[in-house]
Amino acid sequence: MELQQDMIPQKKTIGALDHAVFLCMVFCFWFSGYIYVPVFSLYLEDLHFSYGAIGIILGSYGVTQILLRFPLGLLSDILYSLRKQLLITGFGFSVLSSLLFLMFDSFFFVLAARLFAGITASMWVMATILYAHYFNNSNASKAMGIMQFFTVMPQFVSIVFCGLAAAHLGRQVPFWMALAASAAGLVICCFIKDPSAPPVNRDTIRVPQYIKDTLRLPKLKLFTILSMTAHAVLFMTVFGFTPIFINQLGMGDAELLWLMSAFFLPHAAATLSFVFLRFTSRIAYFLMLISFAVTGVCLLFVPFSATLFTVCITHACIGLALGFVFPLLLSRVVDISSARLKMSVMGFYQSFYALGIFLGPLLAGKTAQLFGLAEVFYGAGLLTFAAFLVMLVKMRNMIN
Repeated sequence: MELQQDMIPQKKTIGALDHAVFLCMVFCFWFSGYIYVPVFSLYLEDLHFSYGAIGIILGSYGVTQILLRFPLGLLSDILYSLRKQLLITGFGFSVLSSLLFLMFDSFFFVLAARLFAGITASMWVMATILYAHYFNNSNASKAMGIMQFFTVMPQFVSIVFCGLAAAHLGRQVPFWMALAASAAGLVICCFIKDPSAPPVNRDTIRVPQYIKDTLRLPKLKLFTILSMTAHAVLFMTVFGFTPIFINQLGMGDAELLWLMSAFFLPHAAATLSFVFLRFTSRIAYFLMLISFAVTGVCLLFVPFSATLFTVCITHACIGLALGFVFPLLLSRVVDISSARLKMSVMGFYQSFYALGIFLGPLLAGKTAQLFGLAEVFYGAGLLTFAAFLVMLVKMRNMIN
């Protein structure tokens, strides 16, 4: 079946095999980036880094994304032929990042390795819109639901492998697994198909005009702020200081596996629902509003959790709620962008929500160092309620 890019004729036919190859590449993309994340903060603690230093390293993952994602989105629209090559380059940086983690344990090299991992993550803007071209415009939500599921699913699989490997073989083994997945992804990426037609009138494109047109899009800044807050919360807690928190409760890597499973199974289920369900603007708004409220309440309760069961329950609720927030925001951003601006809009969106990936862990590290781990979760909860209030104030804009 020939699928059409919205408003622009397709040049290539997309079949089931093309989908399978692309999604295998996506699996390797996220597996290589997240296989070590569950024990990463514990690994840094083993290297005797302070909470402040840990926060800097965790936050550095967002720095290169802030700097690169929007420019890459613009370049992808303008330099059409570089989309696939840039994605391949991302896997190259992932290989380099894994090698640095394996070879060095000083602050400088660990920081550099995490920055390189951020460069890889910056290329996600290419993958997101390339896959959107595998569907017609009316199925944007379905495409983003599949992409979100294939973001969460490899993260969950990597967490299972990470927990088992760390518990039985040591906390450095996940870096070897990241290296293998990066190399496999690099090879697979060479065989993915770009079905989109070249942009019309490429020679007349002007970068300043692209930036102006992108910034003028209604609701883009609002959706970006909400996503930035949600990502800050995620990287402050589950991908940041939650492992250290349960370690202080006397739990080990095996218990960490249960906790991460409790978070990711509901998270994956929520994202998978978007493959089968469609939401109107009104339903999407109220679903996000409820999700932010549930996340905020659960985060405030985390410091009072003294057992594995209670920690798992709170994180399961957080995982379910954020599992609705991320694909809803992503699909809304795809919906509001025109065919000409899709890559630059996605670059803007991903670049500025990466600000949350940077600032969240940085704030969490400083908070933990000055006050304690409990205050990290209180701060994350307050950030979530701030997003909740923003949604209430902007209700009319978000529903219309």
